[in-house]
Amino acid sequence: MKLTTLSSMIALSLGGFSHVASADWGTPLYTPYVTPSQSDFGGVGLLQMPTARMAPSGEFNVNYRDNDQYRFWSLTLQLMPWLESTIRYTDVRTRRYGAEDFSGDQTYKDKAIDLKARLWQETRWTPDISLGFRDIGGTGLFDSEYLVATKAAGPFDFTLGMGWGYVGNSGNITNPFCKASESFCQREEGYSGSGGKVDSERFFHGPAALFGGVEYQTPWQPLRFKVEYDGNNYRDDRAGKLAQDSPINVGMLYRLGDWGDLNLGYERGNTMTFGFTLVTNFEALRSPAQKPSRPVYAPATQPADFDPHTADAQLNALRDNAGLSSPSIQRAGDTVYVSGEQTDYRVREEGIERANRIVMNNLPEGTRQIVVTENSERLPMISHRSDVASLDQAFSGVPLGTAAPENIDVHLEPQQPPHMQAGYAEKQSSLSFDWSPILNQSFGGPESFYMYQFALSGSVDYQLTDNWKIGGVAWLNVYNNYDKFNFTAPPPDSHIPQVRTHIREYVDSSDLYLNNLQLTRIGALGDGWYMQNYGGYLEMMFAGVGSEVLYRPLDQQWAVGADLNWVKQRDWNDPMRMADYSVTTGNVTGYWQPWFADEFLLKVSVGRYLAGDKGGTLDISRRFSSGITAGAYATLTNVSSHDYGEGSFTKGFYISIPLDLLSTRPTNTEAGFNWVPLTRDGGQPLQKRYSLYGFTDARGAQY
Repeated sequence: MKLTTLSSMIALSLGGFSHVASADWGTPLYTPYVTPSQSDFGGVGLLQMPTARMAPSGEFNVNYRDNDQYRFWSLTLQLMPWLESTIRYTDVRTRRYGAEDFSGDQTYKDKAIDLKARLWQETRWTPDISLGFRDIGGTGLFDSEYLVATKAAGPFDFTLGMGWGYVGNSGNITNPFCKASESFCQREEGYSGSGGKVDSERFFHGPAALFGGVEYQTPWQPLRFKVEYDGNNYRDDRAGKLAQDSPINVGMLYRLGDWGDLNLGYERGNTMTFGFTLVTNFEALRSPAQKPSRPVYAPATQPADFDPHTADAQLNALRDNAGLSSPSIQRAGDTVYVSGEQTDYRVREEGIERANRIVMNNLPEGTRQIVVTENSERLPMISHRSDVASLDQAFSGVPLGTAAPENIDVHLEPQQPPHMQAGYAEKQSSLSFDWSPILNQSFGGPESFYMYQFALSGSVDYQLTDNWKIGGVAWLNVYNNYDKFNFTAPPPDSHIPQVRTHIREYVDSSDLYLNNLQLTRIGALGDGWYMQNYGGYLEMMFAGVGSEVLYRPLDQQWAVGADLNWVKQRDWNDPMRMADYSVTTGNVTGYWQPWFADEFLLKVSVGRYLAGDKGGTLDISRRFSSGITAGAYATLTNVSSHDYGEGSFTKGFYISIPLDLLSTRPTNTEAGFNWVPLTRDGGQPLQKRYSLYGFTDARGAQY
C-alpha cells in the first residue's frame, strides 16, 4: 500500500516538471508560486516531514503545534539564504519530567536544535536539494538526518526525500549505507553524557525510509493544503507506541497575513493537530522613528573666527540632528575639527554626513577640510576626514554619468587640532543616570519549563577624570519564579564548585540588589591598543579586580584581546559580604568578521572559567540589515558531563534588538534577550560590566 501511494506521488511530481516556467539550465528558477511554510517541528516543511525549501533570508518564525501526545514550541531563523536553524522544545504530555518531589507535575520537556542546508538551488529541470539534521544537540528522542528534494509546478510544490532516525523509522527501504558497512545497519539508542551533545556517530545509521508529499496553493490565496507520505511508524516514541492507522497525513493552512498562519492537520489516520505560526523578517524590519530631516545644503561663508551665536547653533544641530553627544567644534589652520559621541545613528555614515552638512552651511573662510572624530567614553576612536570641495560637489548634486567625488569620509586614526585658533564645546556633565528593564530567563529545566526574573535596572556613574570613573548598577526585583529552582548541589562525588547554581538565593536575598559597584579606568595605549582596569563588586555573584587589553586596528575585520581577573564569591545569603571561594579567571579572545560574510562575527575564547575549569567558547552571531543581531554560543571545558549535570556543557542563544525599531526617535541603544537552556556551574565566565570590543565599535570595518 505505502509503495503504491509513493510511486503515484513520484509520477505526479515528475509529470508536473513540464509545466514549470522556462529558464536556462543552471539558472535559478523564478520564485515558486507556493511560498514556504512551517512544519510541525519548526522549519520549512509539510506536516511531520521536511521539504528542501528555504524561507527568505532573515525570516524568523515562532511556531506552536499541539496534539494529544506532544506540544511543539519552536523558533526558526533563516540565517542565510541557504541555511535554516531551529530551536525546539517538545512537551511530551504523557510523561513526567522526574520525581514529583523535584519536578512536581511538570511533563517531560525535550530540547533540540535543527539545521538544514541547501545543496542545490532549483532550476528549470532540477529541484531544490537540501540536507538536514533534526535534534542534533539534545537527548536524541527525535534525532533524524534527511536528504530531500522539492520541485515547483505552478500552484503545486512536490517533495521527495530519504530519512534516517526518527523520520525513517518505518524502514520502507534498505539503508544504502549498509552496503558500505554493516555498522550503518544499527542505530544506537539513548544519548551520551548527560544529554545536549552532538552524537555524530549515529548519523545515517539504522533504518531508512522514503517520504514525500505535496503542498497546494488554492486560488483563494489565504488557503492551502498539504498531503504527505510519512516515513515514521511511531512504534518507538517517547510518548509510547503510537497507533498509526495510515501513513498519509493531511493538513490545511490559513494565512492570516504576512505576520502569521493557522494550521490544522489530521495525522496517522487518527490524530488531530492544530497550531499557529507568527512571522517577521529581521532583514525587512525598519525603524518607525521620525528622524529629523537632514539639514538642507545652503552654504554660507563666515569669517575665519567663529561667531559665538553661529557656533552655538552648530553645536545644538550637531547634538540634535547629527546625534553627537557633548559636541565640540574647533578650527586650526585650514581645518575644522568636530568631535562627539554618536548616540543616535547605528549607521555611522548617516551621522557623519549630517555633521558635515551642518559645518558646510556655516564654513569659516579659508577652510579646506573637515575632520569629524567619534569618541567613546571620552576617548577618540576614529576620525572621518572630508575635503570641502568634494563635499560641495556631492551636496550640490553630482550630474548623471559623473564619477562620485573622492576624498569624502576618509578614515584615519583620531586626529586632534595641532594649534587651535578658535573653538567651542558643549559642557559635558560628570554625572550620568540611566535605567532599563531586565529579563533574566532560562528554559527547559526539570523544575519548571520557564524560569525568569523581571527587574528594573538603574545605573549611576560619576566621571572622575577623562579616564577614571566610579559607578554602580542596582536592580529592583519586580517578579521572579526562581523559588522553583530546586538544584541545590552538584552530584556528591563532583569536584566542581557552585558558582552559578546559587541563583535562587541571590535573586531572593533582597528585592533591591546592588549588582555592581566598581572603579574603572579605560584608556588608549596608542596604535589601536586599549586597556581597562576595574575593581569592586563586578557582577551579581562575584567581586574582585581585573584588567582587559584589546588590540583593534582601524577598519580591520579582526581584533584580539585578553582579560585577567582575581575574584571572590559574594555570599548568596548576604551579597554585601564575601564567601570563602576565590578564583583567578581570564581568557584570550579573537574576533573575526569573515570577508566573504561580513554580517557574521565569530568570537573564540580560550582560558579559565569561574569554577576553575579550563576550555574554550565559540560564539557566532549575525547582524541583519535591520540592526537585529542573533547569535549562539557553546563552551566546552575539562568538566565532565557527570560533574556538569544535565546538558553536559554550557550553551545558549541570544537576540539583540535596536531600540530605534520601537522608538519614535533615533537611538543606537539595544535591548538583549537571552535563552539559556539550564543554569549550571561549568564553563561560566565573569559577567563584566564593560567590554572593550563593544567600546571600540566605531573602529570596526564599515560596510
